[in-house]
Amino acid sequence: MIRYEHPLNERVRTLLRLEDLFDKVAFFSAQEEPYDHHAALVILFEILDVTGRADMKSELLQELDRQKQALELLCKSPENPEGELDLDQILDDIQTSSQDLRTAAGKIGENMRDNEWLMGIKQRVGLPGGACEFDLPSYRYWLHLDPEVRRSDLNGWVAPLLPVEKSFRILLHLLRDTGKTENYIANKGMFQQMGAGKTAHLLSLKLDESLPCVPEISAHKFALTIRFVVSSSRQKTRIYEEDVEFGLTSCTL
Repeated sequence: MIRYEHPLNERVRTLLRLEDLFDKVAFFSAQEEPYDHHAALVILFEILDVTGRADMKSELLQELDRQKQALELLCKSPENPEGELDLDQILDDIQTSSQDLRTAAGKIGENMRDNEWLMGIKQRVGLPGGACEFDLPSYRYWLHLDPEVRRSDLNGWVAPLLPVEKSFRILLHLLRDTGKTENYIANKGMFQQMGAGKTAHLLSLKLDESLPCVPEISAHKFALTIRFVVSSSRQKTRIYEEDVEFGLTSCTL
């Protein structure tokens, strides 16, 4: 099964983008080749851009605090006796994450923004072919250092961002665990449901990977429309004209 997620507001959109970027940084940093570590650094620059808003830290803290209050009420509820231990662990994680985020000095990514060498590279990689060796000889030298040296540098640049990573992973975990999956059939590749996006913050769709189609999702508070289109890089988009079975989960923080 392949899972396709569709965020329904800008906050969740940002969390999903950060998750994707941090996963890629972890993957490329663990490799050995210079091109892999170049990819990791370029993605780190993307993280800086995504987290560049001055209110990013306060938004994360507010959302963690809101979830903490909701979970504390749920822990006291007699309707959830079996989940109490799991909730306690999540509450501990939220408490630790909030504390780490509050004690993190300065703006998110300030350690990288204050590094003149890194910002010089960031400026060049934003241009087509801008990171060629004749443009950045000192960067070429760094890419030819021992992989462990490069990895140590990458880990050092990532380290101040880890409280942000832990925070958004907690929030996405809570978000994804809120929904209940329902199974549907899209007749001849089309599906519509009224009011499906009224309260949801994230839609998660599961589809058999053997099906040669992908979902195109359009959702607002009045209606949800899913159009399954043929997955091909060699032709124009067209509707997959067979019935499609899929699972749909509406998630809300």
